[in-house]
Amino acid sequence: MTSNMIKPQVQCIFHDATSTCTYIVKDPTSKHACIIDPVMDFDPAAVRTSQKHNEAVASYCEMEDLQVDYIIETHVHADHMTGAEFLKKKFPQAKTAIGENVTKVQELFKGIFNLHTKGDNFEPDGTQFELLLQDEQELDLGSLKIKILYTPGHTPACVSLVIGDAVFTGDTLFMPDMGTARCDFPAGSVENLYNSIQKLYELPDDTRVFVGHDYAPGGREFAWETTIGQSKEFNKQIKANTPLEEFSEFRKARDASLNPPRLILPSLQINLRNGALPPKESNGISYLKLPLNVLGKDDHA
Repeated sequence: MTSNMIKPQVQCIFHDATSTCTYIVKDPTSKHACIIDPVMDFDPAAVRTSQKHNEAVASYCEMEDLQVDYIIETHVHADHMTGAEFLKKKFPQAKTAIGENVTKVQELFKGIFNLHTKGDNFEPDGTQFELLLQDEQELDLGSLKIKILYTPGHTPACVSLVIGDAVFTGDTLFMPDMGTARCDFPAGSVENLYNSIQKLYELPDDTRVFVGHDYAPGGREFAWETTIGQSKEFNKQIKANTPLEEFSEFRKARDASLNPPRLILPSLQINLRNGALPPKESNGISYLKLPLNVLGKDDHA
């Protein structure tokens, strides 16, 4: 099966420190564009944020004279901080967006981080984002449509974005030699991830796939574009005919060997707020929390 869809122009601005792919997707017939998964730089040793990566994204959009309509998160990231708030200030007409099930993630981590305490008005209702995206919903992007596909598994809030002949899979599907994302985060599900990938595999074989991360296995060059057909034939973890039982056995064993992402605690506290820092305390400083003995494995269990 092949597609006859409009071919959007795609620019990846790769964030080296977190191996994250930030995409600028442009309508070829107009100046309309969207930004997918922007990154705010963070130095965990100095505990300082900066906007070098976001400034590169903004500079590209300004150089191309783009009208940025949306700033979209494919999910609540646990390995980097979002740059959505900075880019919203740069492009105030752009709507910030995420899958509607972000509220499930917010509700879960509200308890872990003890949010909505004195001086913090955080609510797990998704109002930090302007658009809460629903499965099969469509957004206008010039002559293009952005179709939302609900693809949970890695997290309960994951969405993929079909734009013309391309799909942006976030952390649901990686390059064929990388496989798929982990499912061991709270409310993650191997079965849901399997079903989500089956949904993606129903797209035309020549659909371009743009992944959320790449870690250059085997020392190859970094890459972020494949196709549905290549994924169905060559993905090392889940091909077109891979049964659920086989995928589940592999994925669960693999996840059991993984440590939590290096930036999971600071990232979640920022990303649940759509890139905003926690409210400043009485001394004018924002703080991030480190909940003890919550994530990871108990070596003494």
